[in-house]
Amino acid sequence: MPPPKLGKNQVFFGTFIHSKGLDELEYLHNAAVCVDTSGKIVAVETNCNQQKAVETLYGRLGWSLDDVSVVRARDGGQFFFPGFVDTHVHASQYPNVGIFGKSTLLDWLNTYTFPMEASLSSLPKARRVYTRCIRQTLAHGTTTAAYYATIDVDATNLLADLCYSMGQRAFIGRVCMDHLGPEYYIDESPDQALAATRATIEHVRSLDSDYELVSPILTPRFAPACSAEAMKGLSELQKQTHLPMQTHISENRDEVKLVKELFPNSKSYADVYDTHGLLTEKMILAHAIHLTEEEADLIAERNTKVAHCPVSNSALSSGVARVRWLLEKGIQVGLGTDMSGGYSPSILEAARQAKLASNHLAMPEGQLDGLPQDERDKAKLSIDEVLYLATRGGAQVVGLADKIGAFEVGMQWDAQLIDLGIVPAEVTEDDFTTHGNVDIFGWEKWDERIAKWVFSGDSRNTKRVWVQGRLVHQQT
Repeated sequence: MPPPKLGKNQVFFGTFIHSKGLDELEYLHNAAVCVDTSGKIVAVETNCNQQKAVETLYGRLGWSLDDVSVVRARDGGQFFFPGFVDTHVHASQYPNVGIFGKSTLLDWLNTYTFPMEASLSSLPKARRVYTRCIRQTLAHGTTTAAYYATIDVDATNLLADLCYSMGQRAFIGRVCMDHLGPEYYIDESPDQALAATRATIEHVRSLDSDYELVSPILTPRFAPACSAEAMKGLSELQKQTHLPMQTHISENRDEVKLVKELFPNSKSYADVYDTHGLLTEKMILAHAIHLTEEEADLIAERNTKVAHCPVSNSALSSGVARVRWLLEKGIQVGLGTDMSGGYSPSILEAARQAKLASNHLAMPEGQLDGLPQDERDKAKLSIDEVLYLATRGGAQVVGLADKIGAFEVGMQWDAQLIDLGIVPAEVTEDDFTTHGNVDIFGWEKWDERIAKWVFSGDSRNTKRVWVQGRLVHQQT
């Protein structure tokens, strides 16, 4: 069933924080954001309390007091923040979160990933896994997710149904892999892979005809898993449907070596996708760790996007992606949890790890060793920058930059209410209440509070989450 319709216009009062640009957070204090019944932001007013809104704002919008529902962020410890965008996540791998042992990518796929994905052809099991995955990502403030499902059409369609009914904005990818994979988990042929993909597209269209909330996304797993015929077929299908696409690139050195062996006539991993018509402005490439200069230039020229997955990159010992280098080339970058290579459903965790991973690039004897220290220091990302990647950057990557990622008129109200714990002025040895790991004493500046949240926050700080104006998660 579809998510419930909005019965009233909504006005949100309090502090609003969002990215104005890559390196600048904007703080709107004592503000009001008005959201109509379609879930769209129709007014953003600073220095506006409820009395002022009643006297001036509602009349200007043609709203009566009875038409309005009000939500207030508490002074001091609460603020509204845009919903997070997860640009790369495997819903089908959620049960394996944290189970990667000493594996590297290719071993991990065969030991953990393929068996789990294949088992989700059992729809009761798939429902259990997908429901929990969606609930967890929503609870961590993820309002939009680019999901990989499995090769099974029915299970993939179920993921779309659940996202739609639970109100999460989602891209649903039926995985194509007809060339490399275990006998028990592989597409029979390129034609069968394309027919199965079309079946999922039709199902999602019947569910959400305009793809307002849930959209298909064409999903070749990665070059080694796909035949040339399948990749060319997906390219043609993309031209017909104009749908987004997603895949992996240069996650692991052994993977890069395998691609070279499988496609000896291609100049590079990126060239494989380009020659098969997949390297377009609609494509999201996950990881992009071991790109050459020429590959990065080609990706920039094609306006192809990158999903940066720092948690998974570290967990599987894949490497450290050079995000600053990608950004300076003009490549749009967002963050991905990459569960279950990544151990957490939290984009906030991805943001903090993006910050820390970028610091490693600047360290002596690191990946950039040999460059002057000031050049290495440029690789480091700031708090403001990783939060941009988590919101507006992610919105760019999934093609929704005009709809989500900030609090601006015309955008959708995809948002979260964050609550940071205020330490009481009078506290005794026996008194210990907590809102999570973040303790605010009251003397911190707002940028310091945000830094505390990024490095210590978790789902306990996420009190409410809205998608398209609808409340989709609330802590009890």
